[in-house]
Amino acid sequence: MSDVLPDEARLAAEIDRLKAGFPKTRELYREVCSLLFFRFGITPTANRLYQLVKRGSMSTPTQVLGEFWVELREKSRVRIEHPDLPAELQAAAGDLVATLWAKSTTSAQAALEALRADAEAEKTSARNEVTSRQAELARTEAVLEQRTGALLAAQVRIQELEQVLAAADATRRALETEIARQQDEIGARDRALVQARADFSVELDKLRSSAELAEERLRAAEKRALLEIERERGVSARSQKELEAAARRAEQSETRHREEIQALQVQLGDARHRAGVVEGSLEALRNSNAAYVRELDTLRLQLATAAANQPAAQKRSRPSVAPSKPRRTVPNVPTRKRSA
Repeated sequence: MSDVLPDEARLAAEIDRLKAGFPKTRELYREVCSLLFFRFGITPTANRLYQLVKRGSMSTPTQVLGEFWVELREKSRVRIEHPDLPAELQAAAGDLVATLWAKSTTSAQAALEALRADAEAEKTSARNEVTSRQAELARTEAVLEQRTGALLAAQVRIQELEQVLAAADATRRALETEIARQQDEIGARDRALVQARADFSVELDKLRSSAELAEERLRAAEKRALLEIERERGVSARSQKELEAAARRAEQSETRHREEIQALQVQLGDARHRAGVVEGSLEALRNSNAAYVRELDTLRLQLATAAANQPAAQKRSRPSVAPSKPRRTVPNVPTRKRSA
């Protein structure tokens, strides 16, 4: 063995070169054994070989190392049994090789046991770590499934909320459109209400003017009727007086004035006829006066109703005004002149 410690960097470089040149694991281990023993003077062990090569299982370097020592012993025995060597050297060489083999085997077995213990500990630790990682993986998968379910539920909820939001937005736009339309209708109704108020005021003024005119006409008709009645009463009184005078004259000169009495009788019939006509005219005037009174009451009721319904006119269209009844004129009663 060399007394100089091997260069670890050079040993690592040689190992890398052997790895590239020997892809098979057993051949690589055999070459590494030769490299350590012959070039660097290091007694190879299974643990050392595995740490350097790091291929295969732990049994591979052990088997390769055993084969290496068997081959080395066979080769050494051949050299020891060479016929040129003395018997003492052959025996000493055999003893040396046997001693080296025994020490190497013992060292290899101890290293193998240590390696097996380390491997078993690493295996146990690895199993524990695998179990822990599997449990952690199961928990992670459970959490992932929960989060995936929550994410799917959230996505479904988001879609539902998006649909609700779209429907709400459509409803909002429809409501805004409806509000704008209602505002336009309210504005139009306000304008129509203002116009209706103005028209109602005009119509009310017209109705008041018509009522005042009808009252004036009624008062004029009442005056004319009263004058006509007074005139007919005067005519009737004068006729009665004339009749009484004629009767007195007839009594005084009955015989002498028989014809005059007959004429007076004719005049009396005419006077009675005129009195009947006057009474008929008076009754007609009374009926006409009653009709005018009823018309006046109707107009007054319409004025009161219009004044009471003026606030309610804001909620309905332009009120219709009842047409005025045609003016009734008082017929002129013809008067007949008394015959002489």
